[in-house]
Amino acid sequence: MGSKVVAIVGSYVKGGTADSAVEAILAGAREKGAQTHTIYLIDRHLDYCKNCRQCTQKPGAERGQCVQKDDLEPILAEIEASDAVVLGSPVNYGGVTAVFRTFLERLIGYAYWPWGQPSPKARQKRSTRKAVLVATSGMPGFMIPIFTGVGGTLRRAAQMLGAKPVGSMWIGLSAMEPKHPLSARNRERARRMGWKLA
Repeated sequence: MGSKVVAIVGSYVKGGTADSAVEAILAGAREKGAQTHTIYLIDRHLDYCKNCRQCTQKPGAERGQCVQKDDLEPILAEIEASDAVVLGSPVNYGGVTAVFRTFLERLIGYAYWPWGQPSPKARQKRSTRKAVLVATSGMPGFMIPIFTGVGGTLRRAAQMLGAKPVGSMWIGLSAMEPKHPLSARNRERARRMGWKLA
């Protein structure tokens, strides 16, 4: 049986550049026998983190449970049942989109942070799955990891999800036209990254 790859897309535009890059990665994974599923954060109900830290208080390797009853639990359960994740977001105002940031803040349950401890500690030290990180921007792609915080944010999300990045795609000049198409070069590169996840 092939591996399972779950994509988390923080774009507001389905079929846009970020979504197309993620789909090309998943297509590559499917070529190698992987099962894939895409979760569009705009289609899910995620409340803002209340910073109550109840999910961080209980010790142990198991993720703390959020007290809020929304779509977070089924999303995380699907990721936890996967072998690999693809995390994608456009660059908005120098960072990930608000919907991706909301998702990221809700991952705090993967940390142990009892009251009296100055900072959180990851519950699991070992990465059990692979990740590919995707960001798109109107600026040239090489500038994304240099001039924005998106690369670090996506890596932090991967780390919280117990995933080690095996590749990244920083795709630029996506503001030139609506639903800017992927170049043939980027599509092939994405496909090959998908092979690494299968």
